[in-house]
Amino acid sequence: MRIGIFLLCGSLAGATLGADVRQIELRRLFEPTPSELRAERAGRIYIYEDMRDTDVERAMKEQFHRVQSMMFIRIQRTDKQGEVMRDPESGVPMMVSDDGC
Repeated sequence: MRIGIFLLCGSLAGATLGADVRQIELRRLFEPTPSELRAERAGRIYIYEDMRDTDVERAMKEQFHRVQSMMFIRIQRTDKQGEVMRDPESGVPMMVSDDGC
């Protein structure tokens, strides 16, 4: 079986484009098209970058049957209100610690 990897790269985009990429990734994660589902069944893996921890938790609950086709990198930590937490000095979003996978 051939395995393809598709990367939606939010960190390379500007602020406005980054917001657009986030919407595309959320749609792709929670409302995949029939052709995207066919691609997953054929072995395609989608890499989601800079998603919020709450989005990943939701995906694990609602889309677990598709987990073999998902990879999450640079997961952003959120506070109780769902806002991305930022380093107080640099303003850079805080990331969930990487477990080495």
